[in-house]
Amino acid sequence: MPRAADQILTVAQMRGAEEALIASGTSVDALMQTAGRGAADYVWRIAAHRRVTVLCGPGNNGGDGYVIAEAIRERGGRVAVIAAVEPNTAAARTACALYQGEVLGPDADPQGPDIHGEVLVDCLFGSGLTRPLSQDHAALLCRLASSHRHAIAIDLPSGVQSDNGMLLNQGLPQFELTIALGAWKFAHVLMPASAAMGALRLVRIGIEPVAGAAAMLAPPQLAMPAADAHKYRRGLLGVVGGDMPGAALLACRAAQGAGAGYVKMLALGGAGAGFAQTVPSDLVVDTVPLAEALEDKRFGALLIGPGLGRHAESSERLVITLASQIPAVLDADALMLLGSRFLAERIGPLIATPHDGELVALERAFGCDGAGSKPERAAALAKASGMVVVAKGPDTVIAAPDGRIVCAPRASSWLSVAGTGDVLAGAIASRLSCGSDAFEAACEGVWLHGEAARLSPPVFTASELAKAMSCAFSSTL
Repeated sequence: MPRAADQILTVAQMRGAEEALIASGTSVDALMQTAGRGAADYVWRIAAHRRVTVLCGPGNNGGDGYVIAEAIRERGGRVAVIAAVEPNTAAARTACALYQGEVLGPDADPQGPDIHGEVLVDCLFGSGLTRPLSQDHAALLCRLASSHRHAIAIDLPSGVQSDNGMLLNQGLPQFELTIALGAWKFAHVLMPASAAMGALRLVRIGIEPVAGAAAMLAPPQLAMPAADAHKYRRGLLGVVGGDMPGAALLACRAAQGAGAGYVKMLALGGAGAGFAQTVPSDLVVDTVPLAEALEDKRFGALLIGPGLGRHAESSERLVITLASQIPAVLDADALMLLGSRFLAERIGPLIATPHDGELVALERAFGCDGAGSKPERAAALAKASGMVVVAKGPDTVIAAPDGRIVCAPRASSWLSVAGTGDVLAGAIASRLSCGSDAFEAACEGVWLHGEAARLSPPVFTASELAKAMSCAFSSTL
């Protein structure tokens, strides 16, 4: 069960968690004050004495807005409230009554004397929204956003579906900051919604851990090798090469920086002199037949897929790899070759790292219908295949066969360059070779990959990303 600060809740789970708080003696009004005043702390710091406009809707998200406005007013801040519609819940009406400033209507001129804000706070609708904003509400939100320099969303930007991250309206504004209330929601990490949210912050309101909840990816707690460690004890990783050795080399470089003590490239026997010249001096290349190479019982993990190819010999190398029962990561071409029959006798742990197209191919191979949100699809595939699934992309989801789900926060968009998937596969395989279980290794590798991107300068290449992996690792120590 994830910690309360890390959990990601559906709308139904969030409602149940709030009801549990209320049943324990906390009133709705008290929860709203806690949430609103916690959000006001962030708004106050960002506004830095600039004028603030709070757009309030009819429900409890609008009630949070009245609390935010009153907290800013009490501190001496300059704040204007626009009510898109009158509050229609008891808690929102109470919060409105407690606000000591003037409440303006939706027709107020954002350039007029009453509204001259520089920071817009969107409290129009929150996580319960399931249908598009009305034309009037969407126009009001966009009009206010265009007339303010800065925009902050409370809980979620209005017009976003919480459980799947879909945009219910087109042309919604971009926000510099989104302040989640109580717990993270899936829209905070899923595309396309997360792209519009800017930085993310969480205000805790006392929600307890919820059984079965997904979790936000947290930094791993890695450690330096034991005092008596040697290269095999730290983890021997075999990277099974194929037609395009460059991809496998990228994975090897990343694996070396992610903790493995010994990385060996298991290359095709026909690799020529040109290939040998590209191999780093600290990387061992073995060209003996794959089945013979895998007789070495010291392998902690294998990686197959980057640069493998998709012909008969590639398929044979995949079958040999799977038959070894050594824990393995399947990436790239291996995922396109994989069928359910390949796993009929497989016992050892497996991690699959599909991008969107490979995810669709795997769903077909394992009889999944591909319906639902990305977390639901990843969870269904993990259950059907028995593999840990890392559904990678700008929104990466990690799913285990037992139902656990972890979502990575939005990573650097500079990762959208060829070869970074090979680096990710190498990082995950490295952690698997070091002894982490499959789900843990997947989470550790995804986090290291994102951190390496954060530490890299803009316009980095995949090889530069792989080089930054050791710096990412050191930040966990």
